[in-house]
Amino acid sequence: MTSPSRLASAIAACAALATALLCAAPATASPASPSAATSPDRHGPAYGLTWKLLPTPTATARLRGLSPVSDQVVWASGTEGTVLRSVDGGRHVRSVGPADTTDLQFRSLYASSAWHAVAVSIGDTPDAMRAYVTEDGGKTWTMSLQNTDPAAFYDCLTFTSKRVGYIVSDPVDGKFRVIRTKDGGHSWTVLPTAGMPPALDGEAGFAASGTCIQHDARGDLFIASGGVDPARVFRSTDGGRHWTVQSSPVAGVAGTGGIFSLSFGAGRGGVAVGGDFNVPDAAVSNAAWTSDFGRTWNAATGLGGYRSGSSWVDGWRGTVLAVGPTGSDVSHDGGRTYATFDTGSFDAVECVPWACYASGEQGRLARLALTH
Repeated sequence: MTSPSRLASAIAACAALATALLCAAPATASPASPSAATSPDRHGPAYGLTWKLLPTPTATARLRGLSPVSDQVVWASGTEGTVLRSVDGGRHVRSVGPADTTDLQFRSLYASSAWHAVAVSIGDTPDAMRAYVTEDGGKTWTMSLQNTDPAAFYDCLTFTSKRVGYIVSDPVDGKFRVIRTKDGGHSWTVLPTAGMPPALDGEAGFAASGTCIQHDARGDLFIASGGVDPARVFRSTDGGRHWTVQSSPVAGVAGTGGIFSLSFGAGRGGVAVGGDFNVPDAAVSNAAWTSDFGRTWNAATGLGGYRSGSSWVDGWRGTVLAVGPTGSDVSHDGGRTYATFDTGSFDAVECVPWACYASGEQGRLARLALTH
């Protein structure tokens, strides 16, 4: 049974997020309106939203992995073998990463509770790609996967349920490789690639926020690519056995540009954000939206620069957040138009009911808040 104090805290958190998002919405349009205008003066504190930085035990780790479970439970991960966990909404954040992993970068992370989490690493060598799983809140970890293929580079992770998850690698033998777990990350299987369309020369994913492979509310899988122009989106409706691929309006650049993050809402909507990480201020051809389950993609406007992370705001039809090293943006029309509300550096953003979190360089972990 939920205690009175816990219930009061949850209600307060819900009210704060609701108020923040309503304050941020343009006064002349509903949150779902496709015609909501982006105004250049809706920036910074006047726009109603900001990130409240939370105390973390690191000032040096870059936190690209992020997985909130609820308004109270949030996990983050990154360089130096760092995995962080909070069970009180970020008031206290503890380091709970696996031992002897300081040379690893945990760029992808999934948590289903305060106890269960899967952290996926990369490093300077192929065997630095590993998956670790914990069932006791990070007290102990088990390495459940270690890459042995020098041609593979695993970018991102998504789970369609508490037990079923997928990790995507850059193309191996000309096709993106996907591996799957059906037991919460304790074992992994390489999926056949017969149903995967060939990758283009130079096409790859980006391990920037763990969100270059995602799923929608129906469980359909999506892979975002870059390195080729235009960037593309791969889609599977049968659990990764067969895929189709669509071109997007997002520009790709060899090695440095394309789609970095995907996010999907409760209905037919989804967004893609990215750009060129070598030109972080560039704000041209760096975002797209879909309203038909990812069958087609349309150009978006207003994103403030290169963005590596995105998240649909749970329970708020049409509201999307995007983050990158030069700032954060919000959309209230399903990712068609954005406005910048913060200029701090973040790599990842994820929302759950009643709370949104962001993470990034120098141990930065933050929670969405009102400016007034």
